[in-house]
Amino acid sequence: MLRFTILGSGSSGNCAYLETEHVRLLVDAGFSAKQIDLRLGSIGRSVRDVQAIFLTHEHSDHVCGLPVLAKRHGIPVYCNRLTAEYLQPQLPGYVGWRLFESGAMVELGDLKINSFSVPHDASDPVGFMFNHTLGNIGFLTDLGYATKLVIERVMAARALVLEANHDLRLLQEDTKRPWAVKQRILSRHGHLSNDAAAEVAAEVVTNAMEDLYLGHLSADCNRPERARATVSQKLGEKGRPTVRLHDTAPDKPCETLVWD
Repeated sequence: MLRFTILGSGSSGNCAYLETEHVRLLVDAGFSAKQIDLRLGSIGRSVRDVQAIFLTHEHSDHVCGLPVLAKRHGIPVYCNRLTAEYLQPQLPGYVGWRLFESGAMVELGDLKINSFSVPHDASDPVGFMFNHTLGNIGFLTDLGYATKLVIERVMAARALVLEANHDLRLLQEDTKRPWAVKQRILSRHGHLSNDAAAEVAAEVVTNAMEDLYLGHLSADCNRPERARATVSQKLGEKGRPTVRLHDTAPDKPCETLVWD
């Protein structure tokens, strides 16, 4: 059996839980350790069950719970060297780093985890494909655009977490963010808009894909129904296979996906 739960996803925090017969891990730790434990508790799990944390990059909405989880609970952290170097001052004396080269494959229990570089304004950001005999789960969050490599790496996903960060009009009309921040978000090392996410989805959705999670939505500059409608319309225009579209939110877990 494989179980997958997005514990929360948005500009204020990101964390997901993946469980197989032999492995229980987190992808990112962008909420407090207490909050992550509470959300794990809502699905009958605990941080004491977690055997590894895989990091996409070092931004706070992906790692703010890491110091407590790693040091207090002794959970190994899997990331690349540049991400670890950025985070090491926050974890003095911690020896549980498990470093991988971006683009390399890591075997953990019954999982094979492939990382791949993504364009984002972090030290060495990556996406992941978690490969299992029951199917593959891809992670594509925090990227300014999808390179050919990115598209190729997630084509075989049975389930995919895809960033749909902002609605272009809502971002342009937003009064909280200065123009420089908006430029960063819109840059090729920023974040995918709903329209950009829809274009990516139209390329990667195949007959093998069953579930598509729209993640990392901005609370100020997006709405779940807008993201869902934009992606759904593009998939229909391109004649792509039908997939289940899932909303994500930063304040609550999604329904658990179970494969057996």
